[in-house]
Amino acid sequence: YNRFFWWLILNVIILNIRPKKSAKLYESIWTKEGSPLLVNMQGIINKLRQKNKDIKILLGMRYGKPSIEDALNQFRNENIFKILVLPLYPQAGSPTNSSTFDEISRVFNTWPWIPNLRFVNGYHDHVDYISAISNSIKNATSSCDDIEKIIFSFHGMPIRYLKDGDPYYCFCHKTARLVSENLGIGEDRYAIAFQSRFGSEEWLQPYIDEEIIRFAENGVRNLHVISPGFSVDCLETLEEIKIQYDKLFKKSGGDKLEYISCLNDDDEHIKLINNIINQNISGWGNGN
Repeated sequence: YNRFFWWLILNVIILNIRPKKSAKLYESIWTKEGSPLLVNMQGIINKLRQKNKDIKILLGMRYGKPSIEDALNQFRNENIFKILVLPLYPQAGSPTNSSTFDEISRVFNTWPWIPNLRFVNGYHDHVDYISAISNSIKNATSSCDDIEKIIFSFHGMPIRYLKDGDPYYCFCHKTARLVSENLGIGEDRYAIAFQSRFGSEEWLQPYIDEEIIRFAENGVRNLHVISPGFSVDCLETLEEIKIQYDKLFKKSGGDKLEYISCLNDDDEHIKLINNIINQNISGWGNGN
């Protein structure tokens, strides 16, 4: 959108309404250790550090602390000039991976020199990723044959991105297809939906809330939901799906909605990330 128009939306509407609403939602999922998102991410970082003693691994949040700029500046202060950036968004998209790259570019524009940079732009069909998601579904059920219906829920995005050529929608479908094929779940037992839409414009469809109501009204009694696009559990999974949509499903006639947790700091997730790191630093040689 036009920059001035977006500034008005952000400062006049969003920042005056959403923080108060979000704060109440966060209260329902907050842990003794703090934000589930940050706690889970720190668990991942700690496990990766144990496996990579010779690599400096830092966490940089796109919207929050510690920030991407904090991490990059720490590398700079320690004279580290070979940097691999791995956004934990499996399905690459303009608002996620591209936005991350934009922020890195913004920071580098303030430096007197540009370090060597490698950037991982998604891993939606990586064999270890498909395996990890598949096994998380297996571990959450006594048998995949017992799954009546499962929704692969991905974060929403305005449909205009897809019309402009963003492949995110296609990546989501490929992930769901590969996982379902790996588990032997037929097309009649799984669905793809999109959550967390905001504003009045049209977003990627089908919308998960409408799908949940439709399934319940059509006789689905037990529904599983997994969000493969989220690497760690956060507000959108622990509150939106696990609490809000569980209530919606039961209100619409369903018996039980079972949310399958994100990979978080599970050992298979650590293996996946570690393999991606090693694949992408291969041939970089010695030095910082």
